[in-house]
Amino acid sequence: MESRLPLFHLIVAAGASQQPRPSPAPPNSPNFPPSLIDNGRLLTHKRVDDEDAAPSLADGNDKDPNGMFSQLSSLYLTSLLLPMDFGCTLLTFNLSLLIFFLSYPSVSESNQFCDVGIGDGHSTCRFSTKSLSKILIKGGTVVNAHHEEVADVYVEDDIIVAVKPHINVGDDVTVIDAAGKFVMPGGIDPHVHLAMDFMGTQSIDDFFSGQAAALAGGTTMHIDFVLPVDGSLMAGFESYEKKSRNSCMDYGFHMAVTKWDETVSKEMEIMVQEKGINSFKFFLAYKGSFMISDELLLQAFKKCKSLGALAMVHAENGDAVYEGQKRMIELGITGPEGHALSRPPVLEGEATARAIRLAEFVNTPLYVVHVMSIDAMEEVAKARKSGLRVIGETVVSALVLDDSWLWHPDFSIAAKYVMSPPIRASGHNKALQAALSMGVLQLVGTDHCTFNSTQKAFGIDDFRKIPNGVNGIEERMHIVWDTMVESGQISVTDYVRVTSTECARIFNIYPRKGAILAGSDADIIVFNPNSSVEISAKSHHSKSDTNVYEGRRVKGKVEVTIAGGRIVWQNDELKVVPGSGKYIEMPPFGYLFEGMDKAEASYLSSLRAPVKRSKSTT
Repeated sequence: MESRLPLFHLIVAAGASQQPRPSPAPPNSPNFPPSLIDNGRLLTHKRVDDEDAAPSLADGNDKDPNGMFSQLSSLYLTSLLLPMDFGCTLLTFNLSLLIFFLSYPSVSESNQFCDVGIGDGHSTCRFSTKSLSKILIKGGTVVNAHHEEVADVYVEDDIIVAVKPHINVGDDVTVIDAAGKFVMPGGIDPHVHLAMDFMGTQSIDDFFSGQAAALAGGTTMHIDFVLPVDGSLMAGFESYEKKSRNSCMDYGFHMAVTKWDETVSKEMEIMVQEKGINSFKFFLAYKGSFMISDELLLQAFKKCKSLGALAMVHAENGDAVYEGQKRMIELGITGPEGHALSRPPVLEGEATARAIRLAEFVNTPLYVVHVMSIDAMEEVAKARKSGLRVIGETVVSALVLDDSWLWHPDFSIAAKYVMSPPIRASGHNKALQAALSMGVLQLVGTDHCTFNSTQKAFGIDDFRKIPNGVNGIEERMHIVWDTMVESGQISVTDYVRVTSTECARIFNIYPRKGAILAGSDADIIVFNPNSSVEISAKSHHSKSDTNVYEGRRVKGKVEVTIAGGRIVWQNDELKVVPGSGKYIEMPPFGYLFEGMDKAEASYLSSLRAPVKRSKSTT
């Protein structure tokens, strides 16, 4: 192990500071077989021998929730408890809550329901005046990122109407008993690749199967990465609009930028101003395909700054990785272990440092995706300590796995762990856990990008041809709880922050998402901390035939998932319909941009230039 900065030792020493909370244990629940699809609709997820299993068909609605605007005062007061980052004042934040309600679309606008035929490429949208649902979640511990309390949560249609103790309701309301359990915002996964065209194939999970898996695991929204088509952002966006027609939960888009010219610059404006995209991803890796140069990166950073869009980077030194790959092949190392050996942590650290410095030079916020190593984490830590607006995202695989699997003698087992940046040697995972607990890293995604065994076998003679990607969208909420909360490294409120709220804040959709507050979307989970789940490819909902967390038993279980006001997961039954998900537009100029104009003015005043000089007359 190479030497590390003292900062890392401070992080480790400060970890594991809080103990998990005990709660009453619920009855154990059995595992159920994978979902069945018939005639383009997902059947109720029950045992195969359950003869009364029937399709679950949802309706739309065009009713406004009763009393939504009457909740403004209580929401305003609740917001005073929220933490502020980067100089965000209470006044600014509270005004943003008011603006959220004043600009919030009517329920009829946000709840259109699409009945999609799987595989036929067509979608028919319809509306219904029938109420979607009335749900009371009773007696649970309601947890937000800033506060927890024992309270009831009342939902009408797809909106949380009230959060307070002892709510009385009529007989037409579905009541969920949450006594002794946690009631939390549904998870938001910031990093997912569904139906992604990559390395000569397409990731096996589409928007329906991937989102169904997410809902079974307590995630109620994800943000996917749109890839340009022949460099065109607009063509890429249109492609992903088609791919997402069978969505069964809410989703948003990041946009990747893989080249730079005036057309791309104009298309970035369209994406932000018309398409609801407020973040752009730039690859410093994948030479010859996605990778862009520092020159182009600087131009793109400047454009992001002007648009109020968040710049994101995949940080590995692509030129060095290319050399590393050639070196491994020359040494006769062609198996999955060559993948990790060709792109060591130092290359991730170098690219992370470079991206941070270039973003500092332009004076724009930066989001570093999938921090996998101590090297990259320490660069994020140094930047944040110096006051730079840098976000560090880690992923579940980085927190709990190590690279020993890549040396497994069975190729099919070793290959399923290939992703980029690679899963690192033992020790990196513990360091990343400590960094997450200390706030050096702000949130946890998955980089869910699944390929089955047949696809992974494309690289059986050359690790460079193994499609990169692992699963995690269904497992994330359970593994983060087991790894971070059960171990005492983070609190229950921190758990909500790193799995939901911080993502919503960063991408400017809070408090519509990421909160259990009156007026927020009804994306909710009921979590039993004393139950447990065993992870297996035999029982998961992904289309993949493998699972990198195979056999892992984790403490804590999502017992109920409510998405858009519908109960979609309960009693180990999954009830979702393709086409029911909504595209969530994410506005620019999120909290990371607050005060940037003052920083710019401070920079200009510090230059003490230009110097006025008299011209010589001689």
